[in-house]
Amino acid sequence: MAARRRVLLVDDDPLLLDVLSTVLDLEEFDVVSATNGEAALEIAASDHVDVVVCDVRMPGTDGLEVCRRLKQDPVTAQLPVILLTARDTEEDRAAGREVGCDAYVTKPFSPLELLETLRSHPPGPSDEGR
Repeated sequence: MAARRRVLLVDDDPLLLDVLSTVLDLEEFDVVSATNGEAALEIAASDHVDVVVCDVRMPGTDGLEVCRRLKQDPVTAQLPVILLTARDTEEDRAAGREVGCDAYVTKPFSPLELLETLRSHPPGPSDEGR
């Protein structure tokens, strides 16, 4: 049996975190969550995660800044980042590409769409050095 991939979910909406955690757990993902950008950055740097799913609009450190900082840090630069947001203009998508996101999923979304996106992005390289 293949190892369960570990997903870091980041959103300031606790209900959405709970629903997505349940769905992902049923699909054999291990989930760790954060309700703000600073907590997400700490978890990503210190805990083994295979992929990050991050809301864009959050108070304080938003998802674009989380992605930018993850991609600039050599420890987390290869970690796939999927931005999850209600912002769906071409300018919003361009902003996501500019900070290095690997995928952009817009709300409202189907859990199946998120699962397909997660499965299409292999985990980053092993982080044995962390």
